Amino acid sequence: MHSIDDAGHGEYKVPGGKLVVVDLALAGGRIASVQVSGDFFLEPASALDAINAALVGFPADAGEAELSAAVTAALDADTQLYGLTPEGVAVAVRRALGAGGAMRSGQAGA
Repeated sequence: MHSIDDAGHGEYKVPGGKLVVVDLALAGGRIASVQVSGDFFLEPASALDAINAALVGFPADAGEAELSAAVTAALDADTQLYGLTPEGVAVAVRRALGAGGAMRSGQAGA
């Protein structure tokens, strides 16, 4: 088991949706733990655990497409997302990893 090397916080306001917040820890260059939160809704609530679990183990340089695909794959077909998208989670993760592009971690925006 690796020790925690770094931690990050990222936020993203899904266009037309809600705020997605990601707090994560890195160990050995990979996501060791992640907590997705925000003011969105999803049903069933247990889907949030599936989203968090799907992101653990990705390398710190994983792209938005990979992260988004992992979130999508982790959700049951009957999961309902309100104000949240897999792509929005991926953007918030990238921002938490310090690769947010024009917007830096901690800044909400579309």
